[in-house]
Amino acid sequence: MSQSSLSPKAIVLLSGGLDSATAAAQAIADGYDLTALSFNYGQRHQRELEAAKAVAKHLAIADHRFIDVNLAQWGASSLTDLAQPLPQDDPQTGIAAGIPSTYVPGRNTVFIALALALAEAKEAEAIYLGINAVDYSGYPDCRPEYLAAFQQLAQLSSKAGLEGHAPALVAPLVMDSKVDIVRRAVALGVPIEQTWSCYQGGAAPCGRCDSCRIRDRALVEAGYPQLASTTGQG
Repeated sequence: MSQSSLSPKAIVLLSGGLDSATAAAQAIADGYDLTALSFNYGQRHQRELEAAKAVAKHLAIADHRFIDVNLAQWGASSLTDLAQPLPQDDPQTGIAAGIPSTYVPGRNTVFIALALALAEAKEAEAIYLGINAVDYSGYPDCRPEYLAAFQQLAQLSSKAGLEGHAPALVAPLVMDSKVDIVRRAVALGVPIEQTWSCYQGGAAPCGRCDSCRIRDRALVEAGYPQLASTTGQG
């Protein structure tokens, strides 16, 4: 998946998870020269940053940047506050109901704002996001209306926007089911086994958290049970 210096530029928010890796591969397939942007925000599952490095290497993304943004300093999320337990599974559905404690206040807003700054500085045409509003944990900043509002902000808040060419926020997976995302990832050559979705920070996926359950169910339904955390590296 080589990239040409003559290609239009794009930024991708690369967490190291399946969705962001698939969004990155889709951007390359769409013809963009990518810069990947990953964040160390105090998450308990910093293992995902190792996955982000592996995915970027596999996809031949030469420009991969890491930013420290300590969202853990005020807590309010079980992903950034180790004193808070991760949400318990619902005994009927296996997925916790409502917006779970893993929601990190302001996370996507902060990340996209920084991506917009980088995109404007690099004269990038687009920002690719792995946001999904179908099979997700109920986060308010993963919805199409959130992205539409942020796109309007991008138009109003930047020199590029005032000149009529603010970077487009592209969320190719936003209305895909998780099964659809798995199939798209396979078609695009994403190294699924190198991605990381588990909320725990262990050496192997826990197979019990919301993220593992959603991912594993999709892998099984898509025909790739060997990649599920219960049978292999998730």
